[in-house]
Amino acid sequence: MTAQTCPRQHQRTTMEIASLEPSLYTVKAVFILDNDGNRLLSKYYDTELYPSMKEQKNFEKNVFNKTHKADNEIAFLEGMTIVYKSSIDLFFYVVGSAQENELMLMAVLNCLFESLSQVLRKNVEKRCLLDNLDGVFLVVDEIIDGGVILESDPQQVIQKVNYRADENPLSEQSVAQHITGKLAMTSNIMQSAKEQIKWSILK
Repeated sequence: MTAQTCPRQHQRTTMEIASLEPSLYTVKAVFILDNDGNRLLSKYYDTELYPSMKEQKNFEKNVFNKTHKADNEIAFLEGMTIVYKSSIDLFFYVVGSAQENELMLMAVLNCLFESLSQVLRKNVEKRCLLDNLDGVFLVVDEIIDGGVILESDPQQVIQKVNYRADENPLSEQSVAQHITGKLAMTSNIMQSAKEQIKWSILK
């Protein structure tokens, strides 16, 4: 048993340090609370962790009570490792198991914060976040998929949601609308190309 476990553990450590490849179920949950501890956004990737909404909110309340006045960036609660960051009236949390690499969780947290900072034009506060919640969910989904870390580079995240810093803020044009527009444009270009080929053949 030991001989089988060691290589696997070595492989895991190498992957964590090297490139955050999407092969490990690292993140148990991500949530954002306001400065009263109320939920603004949450995603739980381990369905057995807190299966009901009530359990999730109780956990979030306990986490908030332990962290909102603390100066640390890491907390341990209910067998979980929690990394967190605050900005104005928001608290950002990334949750992993007690055995999880804190640096990995911190990389996810920093990527989330920096990506949202760009998307929200550095207005990382409650009102702006609520106005752009669809875009915020897109950012989260580009960083984590089912608990697996997909990306830790904020610039890559922004590109993947098809958002550019020099375009209009999400309040004026949502990421979803932007992507839809891009898809429509691509479809029109392809249709035009097909028409040109057809007429070329007919000639």
